[in-house]
Amino acid sequence: MADLSTTFTGVRFLNPFLLASAPPTESDANIIRAFEAGWGGVVTKTIGLHPVVNVKGPKTKFLRSEDQGTRLSMTKKPGTTVMASWNWELISDKPLDWWIGKLAAIKKAYPKNIIVGSIMAGSGNDKELNNWQTLAKAMQDEGADALELNFSCPHMDRVDMGSNVGKDKVLCSVVTMAVKEVSKIPVWVKLTPATSNIVEEAEACFRGGADAVVSSNTWPSLPPIDPATLDFEMNVEGYVSPGGLGGPAILPLSMAKMAQLTKAFPDKEFSGIGGISTFEHALNYFLLGCGTTQVCTAAMLDHAIGPNVIKALMTGMSDFMDSRGFASLDAFRGTRRDRIVPHSQIKRPDTREYHGGYEDEAVARHHGRGGGGGGEGGGAVAGGDG
Repeated sequence: MADLSTTFTGVRFLNPFLLASAPPTESDANIIRAFEAGWGGVVTKTIGLHPVVNVKGPKTKFLRSEDQGTRLSMTKKPGTTVMASWNWELISDKPLDWWIGKLAAIKKAYPKNIIVGSIMAGSGNDKELNNWQTLAKAMQDEGADALELNFSCPHMDRVDMGSNVGKDKVLCSVVTMAVKEVSKIPVWVKLTPATSNIVEEAEACFRGGADAVVSSNTWPSLPPIDPATLDFEMNVEGYVSPGGLGGPAILPLSMAKMAQLTKAFPDKEFSGIGGISTFEHALNYFLLGCGTTQVCTAAMLDHAIGPNVIKALMTGMSDFMDSRGFASLDAFRGTRRDRIVPHSQIKRPDTREYHGGYEDEAVARHHGRGGGGGGEGGGAVAGGDG
């Protein structure tokens, strides 16, 4: 049987599959169940020092598509398939003191399983930066093996929290540096996908000392409007705010973000998240260069912590490695990263090269501007309908 263990940011994992920071890791009971089920690690529900009050009513629903139709709805009924999750849940509403003692007890009982403490604070002043350090020290004192800085929660109104930090290169770097000043364990940073060029934010995090980047959190989105009632399918007294889309629908989107990151920083470490339900899904991230992967939606739909999901992930990985003769994850990690190229490098049906919409020499000669040709417009790009 294949050896599924791996080392990521200097930490040894029994297997590269983690439960993501989300409802599956919101309590000590869930974390214990996760370790009993076989997960290599968990990322705790994000812990903070600021007041947290969640919305009234459901915090998560699942978007379903009709198997024989076109309608998308959050209504659960026969003949539909889950295509995404949608949530507007905040970070843990349990205070830091609630977690103290519980995480230490879990680590003592399960020393070979990995606990990653997810933390979040503000970033607008020295007091808030000190809060990051307080949280970091508390997590490592509890025996956490690594930290994950939440720069990605899409539900924060504060401009110095969550995904608002992950969209600001300066804050990404400053907060990471503040945590690294006190951290004795690896520091991962979880970035938001809601940015024009995630490579820039990742670079800032690495510049601040991050040991790994995690991508990506849920995508900002709205629930559908019910055509019968004209209400959003997820609302409180008729009102809604943007939430996060996760689950199968975001797999290709999150892969694209991860490809940007691993191609820009081939020597750095990454944990992939977004749309994973099976080993085939996780394999995408490994082949792009990730050292671990994280799961949320699929686990929520499987007894809250995914006992069947983790079994399928490990069996799938073991069968894959045995069938191809791979001794470890490193034997195939990142092996498809170089297949992602600019559009202009994809072969065309004829022999003429394509220069991404810019004129090549043959076109320039046709217009009388090649070589010593004087043609109109000097060397300017031709206009018209092409």
